[in-house]
Amino acid sequence: MKLLEGKVALITGATRGIGRGIAQAYAAQGANVAFTYASSAAKAEALEKELAETGITAKGYQSNAGDFDASQDLVTQVVKDFGTVDILINNAGITRDTLLMRMSEEQWDEVMQTNLKSAFNLTKAVLRTMLKARSGSIINMSSVVGVKGNAGQANYAASKAGILGFTKSVALELGSRNIRCNAIAPGFIETEMTDALDADTVQGWREAIPLKRGGTPEDVANACVFLGSDMSTYITGQTLNVDGGMLT
Repeated sequence: MKLLEGKVALITGATRGIGRGIAQAYAAQGANVAFTYASSAAKAEALEKELAETGITAKGYQSNAGDFDASQDLVTQVVKDFGTVDILINNAGITRDTLLMRMSEEQWDEVMQTNLKSAFNLTKAVLRTMLKARSGSIINMSSVVGVKGNAGQANYAASKAGILGFTKSVALELGSRNIRCNAIAPGFIETEMTDALDADTVQGWREAIPLKRGGTPEDVANACVFLGSDMSTYITGQTLNVDGGMLT
């Protein structure tokens, strides 16, 4: 039997990078997948088709995770279409990197809304369904930057550190209802975004990692499969660093 057979997962920001890798891994493990995307309907349709080929039900929804009302409407529609939500993965995120002295209020607010407020929006939206079922797994995507900080990313680091505090608080509040909440903190994950970086810079980062390589979306997705499955039913309130030993 597959690890996520018959479960319904809602994944935000799933048409590229880590989110796409998670959606693919979840489908391969038997989960029915609802996912959100910001703008590219063509990519969403392609992902729907790819996931459905594994024999599961998949559907994309254009939705802004940073909007409270839109998040409520999204979950209502997902529950109508799929019957429930067993697993929520708050993956949507952006960067607006610059030094603090140059950072605008807009750059700060935009990152906070997309990266941190979205986790509040979606988590609150799924609570009624999970409380009724007395079961659920919420997985919040943080970052090693949220654990250690990084120059030029004060907004991103603050949003991802906020995710860690939010995760622990939700775990404490909902544990008695058999709803688990954990965070994943990826390190240097190589995606289409990193492909645009200077090759020497990327190699330098790889050499600084104990495992001597960047991570893949699949590395993060495998951790998500574990935390969403019944293999982790006694794990909540934790942060799993998927970083090749970067923070060791």
